[in-house]
Amino acid sequence: MKYSVIVPVYNRPDEVAELLESLAAQSSGDFEVIIVEDGSTVDCRDVCRSYEDRLDLKYFAKPNSGPGQSRNYGAERALGDYLLVVDSDVVLPHDYIKAVDEALASGSNDTTPIAAFGGPDAAHPAFTPVQKAISYSMTSFFTTGGIRGGKKKLDKFYPRSFNMGIRADVYRQLGGFTRMRFGEDIDFSYRIVEAGYEPQLFPGAWVWHKRRTDFRKFWRQVYNSGIARINLEKRHPGTLKLVHLLPTVFTLGVATLLLLAVVLLAVGCWKGALAALSPLLLYSIIIFADSSLASKSLKVGLLSVPAAFIQLTGYGTGFIESWWKRSVLGKDEFQAYEKTFYK
Repeated sequence: MKYSVIVPVYNRPDEVAELLESLAAQSSGDFEVIIVEDGSTVDCRDVCRSYEDRLDLKYFAKPNSGPGQSRNYGAERALGDYLLVVDSDVVLPHDYIKAVDEALASGSNDTTPIAAFGGPDAAHPAFTPVQKAISYSMTSFFTTGGIRGGKKKLDKFYPRSFNMGIRADVYRQLGGFTRMRFGEDIDFSYRIVEAGYEPQLFPGAWVWHKRRTDFRKFWRQVYNSGIARINLEKRHPGTLKLVHLLPTVFTLGVATLLLLAVVLLAVGCWKGALAALSPLLLYSIIIFADSSLASKSLKVGLLSVPAAFIQLTGYGTGFIESWWKRSVLGKDEFQAYEKTFYK
């Protein structure tokens, strides 16, 4: 068997149904699907049973241990030569497996088959305007520097767990994912590179990625991503790049400009306050215009403005807290919103 699609799941039966439907509709592929229920209180067992006649599907339930350990659990039971790791909130285009096949065939040779790879993500036309705005903020060059698989990027590509592929022998050689709760996929990608392999970007092997469904959940996600960046630098010294500092610089800049505007308003200098806020207004216009053009929707463009500010300031604030606690106070790894992250 060539591929094992591994999916950790936590309380998302409806999303699993959409993912399995997209897998059952693949145009080609020699693959099995491994669903690992990670201690869910609302499981997807019945959903999986309904697809047993359409897919080579294995369902496992285990106590909660986080997505990384659940992927490892699935990998231990996988038969494929390649492991395709995807999140439960993705939907695969009709030719996803075919695109992976073609990219592997064109990029490998008899002595050096590709060891690891990943693809970008996009917003499905059926997604809500908020989901589309969040997707834009996580993929735009103006927000993340294109490091999540964009054509233009400020750092090299590292596969993320929503769309990651790796040779099974390399996965087992590296021991799979660590027990990091956030940033565990980047940690794994760093370890792949440190072992001498070079992950490849497969632009044609993209997925639709739902991400978070509202701005509050999105804030919690990016806040923990900011925390994870310092944890990753501690584990992999030298991996902190300029692009990772930009959200923090943005956050401090926003705070400074808002404070300055408040002070100027307090002394009656409204023109000065407007001037202080003008960089934020200009950035908002750029985001609105770019997102509106990309999505062909003014509503998505408008929602992309708060999404971009949440993405950058949430990440930046988490980064600052993590830097203070870990680099200044010398504390161990931590995370935020542990009990309410999925609510």
